[in-house]
Amino acid sequence: MECNRCEEPSIMHAAYSGAHLCESHFRESIEKRVRRRVRRDDLVSPDATPEDPQTWVIGLSGGKDSVVLTQILHETFAEDPRIELVGLTIHEGIEGYRDKSVDACVELADDLEIRHEVVSYAEEFGVEMDEVVEDDPENMAACAYCGVFRRDLLEKYADELGADLMLTGHNLDDEAQTALMNFLEGDVAQIAKHFDASLGPITDREDQSEFVPRAKPLRDVPEKEVALYAHIRNLPAHITECPHSSEAYRGEIQQLLYDLEENHPGTRHSILSGYEELAGLVAERYHGDDEAGADLRECVECGSTTTRERCRKCSLLDALV
Repeated sequence: MECNRCEEPSIMHAAYSGAHLCESHFRESIEKRVRRRVRRDDLVSPDATPEDPQTWVIGLSGGKDSVVLTQILHETFAEDPRIELVGLTIHEGIEGYRDKSVDACVELADDLEIRHEVVSYAEEFGVEMDEVVEDDPENMAACAYCGVFRRDLLEKYADELGADLMLTGHNLDDEAQTALMNFLEGDVAQIAKHFDASLGPITDREDQSEFVPRAKPLRDVPEKEVALYAHIRNLPAHITECPHSSEAYRGEIQQLLYDLEENHPGTRHSILSGYEELAGLVAERYHGDDEAGADLRECVECGSTTTRERCRKCSLLDALV
């Protein structure tokens, strides 16, 4: 099959659009979608200047998504003195898994000549995820512990690095799954928080000065296309599943979306597009609503922003002692 845009052989078929694309036009398509999302979400501040640039911290895990995002953003802004990219890698302490992905992060950062910081659970918390999974004092899935610890370190170090934005490599599949989960759980307030935290354009979000704003420029790109892009660019991505991954409910939603997409191409795009519009309306409803908003305070132990006297991270660490 030939590419729809030239006479070169097609390397992929996007059933949701009907497009057959060669390697060159496939690359162009992925990069165009990421750059369009950067524009639509107003990520580049009009106040950014070469003298006072924005610092964008990328949560660089070494997996295909964060590696592809970092590569495209670097190529987009390498000659733009208004934007400085910094890679931030979290080493959770998972034997046979994280060391290889950290190596991929180091290789990419060296190739792109961008600043790169690595922090670990062992140094910060005195525990590693392998130990947490073995002890499991709260009888929870590994992802529940890891999510709390990882978010804490991303927020802490993004702040220390002077980040104006924290960017993560969530793709279309990730966000469509989250959208459907929030719908099925009926948590309207959470949908509003999702919009203000990382989904809506920066200029449309309610001010959350306690946190570094987040963004997801890869969220218009399906997971398989991200993987194909990493492959054809020969990027140093560590593509493998975390051995402790066990989000059963998300896994069910993931399979449901796979089946729907197979039978009805474009389902993921439709879900996320409708969700983003509804989330914006819901966020407007809750903006300035003190009753719906959380009462934020500083954790009495570590000083992190939390809704409790002691943050969830500190509570979990105490349980692990």
